[in-house]
Amino acid sequence: MTAAALPAAASAQQNQHPSIFITRQEATEIRASAGKYPLLDRSIAAARAMVARAMANPTDVPQPGEAGGYAHERHKQNYREMQAAGLLFAITGDEKYARFVRDMLEKYAVLYPTLGAHPLNKNQSAGKLFHQSLNDATWLVATSIAYDCIHDWLKPAERARFEKNVFRPMAEWLSTEHAQEFDRIHNHGTWAAASVGMLGYVIGDTSYVNRALYGTKRDKTGGFLRQLDLLFSPDGYYMEGPYYIRYALMPFFYFAEAVERKQPSVGIYAYRDSILKKGLYSAVQTAYPNGIFPPINDASRTMAVDAPEVTLAVDLAYRRYGANQNLLGIANLQNAVVLNGAGLGVARAMAARSTPPAVGFGSVEFTDGHDGQRGGLGILRSGTGRDASMLLMKYGVHGQGHGHFDKLHFTFFDGGREVVPDYGFSRWINIEPKFGGRYLPENDTYAMQTVAHNTVVVDQTTQAAGKESASEAAWGERHWFDARNPNAQGMSARADKFYPGVGMQRTMLLLRDARLPYPVVVDLYRLASGAEHTYDYPVHFRGPLIATSVKYQANTTRLEPVGQKFGYEHLWKEASGTSDSTVRLTWLDGSRYYTITTAAAPGTEVLFARTGAADPNFNLIAEPLMLVRRRAADHTFASVIEPHGYFNEAQERSEQARPRIQQVRLVGSDAQATVVEVTGEGGLRWTVMATNGAANATAQHSATFGGRTYTWTGNFAVEGLQAPR
Repeated sequence: MTAAALPAAASAQQNQHPSIFITRQEATEIRASAGKYPLLDRSIAAARAMVARAMANPTDVPQPGEAGGYAHERHKQNYREMQAAGLLFAITGDEKYARFVRDMLEKYAVLYPTLGAHPLNKNQSAGKLFHQSLNDATWLVATSIAYDCIHDWLKPAERARFEKNVFRPMAEWLSTEHAQEFDRIHNHGTWAAASVGMLGYVIGDTSYVNRALYGTKRDKTGGFLRQLDLLFSPDGYYMEGPYYIRYALMPFFYFAEAVERKQPSVGIYAYRDSILKKGLYSAVQTAYPNGIFPPINDASRTMAVDAPEVTLAVDLAYRRYGANQNLLGIANLQNAVVLNGAGLGVARAMAARSTPPAVGFGSVEFTDGHDGQRGGLGILRSGTGRDASMLLMKYGVHGQGHGHFDKLHFTFFDGGREVVPDYGFSRWINIEPKFGGRYLPENDTYAMQTVAHNTVVVDQTTQAAGKESASEAAWGERHWFDARNPNAQGMSARADKFYPGVGMQRTMLLLRDARLPYPVVVDLYRLASGAEHTYDYPVHFRGPLIATSVKYQANTTRLEPVGQKFGYEHLWKEASGTSDSTVRLTWLDGSRYYTITTAAAPGTEVLFARTGAADPNFNLIAEPLMLVRRRAADHTFASVIEPHGYFNEAQERSEQARPRIQQVRLVGSDAQATVVEVTGEGGLRWTVMATNGAANATAQHSATFGGRTYTWTGNFAVEGLQAPR
């Protein structure tokens, strides 16, 4: 689908204000809805309270300062308050809100012409109000909405002054001075395009609109449409990961809404087979059952679906793409709506329900890369509600500058918690004393490194030697994904281009057995090489270590790092030992125990470590991990993760602190198949058979190990599994 250019002579309808996010008719409908829809009333009350607090204090437009410092946060709060005040003026007609926006813009009209590039940009694309141009773009997005709302109330001379002193210079700074960043296929480019395009609609400047849609060269090598073409896979997965699509949802949907209202001929919501809808749905479907986004790539561990960016996207998607039960379920978690017709529609739908809607996402696989041919992300789910289990494996693209070197990495959520976690980013966001709230040096030296993730490290070296360009040139390869049977779900992927001469394949299953109270994870990680290597299999956890089968020597008086580089320098070696049979580790997380049981060949080394070494500024979060080490050419790590028992300190109760699964034995593994036996209490005996060769969901497969031939149909099978009734 091609996009139409905005006519040079705008129509009378296009010149109406406000129009890019809310219209006078919508404002009238919202005003008439007072007291009818609790969610809308609550959101309006929150906006009123925010602006009332701002009005109670002198308006402050300070000189730019450090990221996370007072000036940085003040300018952020200023644009939020201006946007809220502008919308409240449109809805209520109360001129105090318009005066608030005008008076603040007056101060910016004095300050902005005096500013050059931010002095603390530290080699980033500099803004003027903020240390990076990204934040200037977010300021302009919000303020364009506020300006649109009070546009007709302002005097012509005031409009001329604001556009001359602030708006046009900022748009030129973002799109001309930083043309490369503006055209960059990245969330920074998305924000820049959205901000300049939205301003263009408000002030009637078609050159800004076309620059935003098609890029600085007007040939679609950059710009908003190119972002939609390249940042999402065909099924909507965003290459930088859930945390960053959460952030990018705001410019994507704000600008899309403006385009739809001002240039409906573009068909922006239908563009690329409704890619915006798919982008939102893929984002929220990656969330854990508690609503928190999995912290893959550079990401916070606490960002959730109630973020304002997701609230915006959910409300607009509900209006533009039609009613959807899961969207209302997310809106119920958000407990807020945006202040326009879309928010009114969601609030009305929520008020009409007698019971709160629930979110019901199931297992899903997303392809990665703009062509959908660059690996993906697999998610297996079992159960319902916040106590559901979720297993995630990542095998897609690197994710540009925010990507981590973590192919075939997994996380496991169970019992309302991420119990096998991802470290996420190394950053104390917006906490100015911690490196100005920026990404810390340890983000590069630890958080991005392979050992910081739950995937195998070869020769204590990060994947692709820790080089972003090399990792960007390769990606994981989807093998198979099968979630048809809710009691036996599985996924498999390869990553053969990240360690020279080493092939890696991981197969993960999520199984329900009537003899076990919770779903368990089966993990089969196969490595193949023509030469010997040291393979490290790390498993990260958070709770206290309860018990282990490993006979270890603890380092109680002196600690040393596990290694010297690639993230190992940040791991204190707390204990080590060897095991010739089964490696078992039990820890407590929340009210539930977890045990990982791993098959071990003779001479297997086990290290117990904790983050915090080479960290003089105490930037790292101190957390434990177990690292199973094996020296071999070909090797398969076969493990089972079993949730079990119950702990309640207040009641002094502890039940089934020991696992029921007793042994995991690797029967055999080669290029065609892996076979594992799992035994446990009560006669539990599984034979797990997984296809390593060509994937085929209906074909019969066979493998012979130790003189016995195993046969099964499909890509995997589990003999002896007793399905719950």
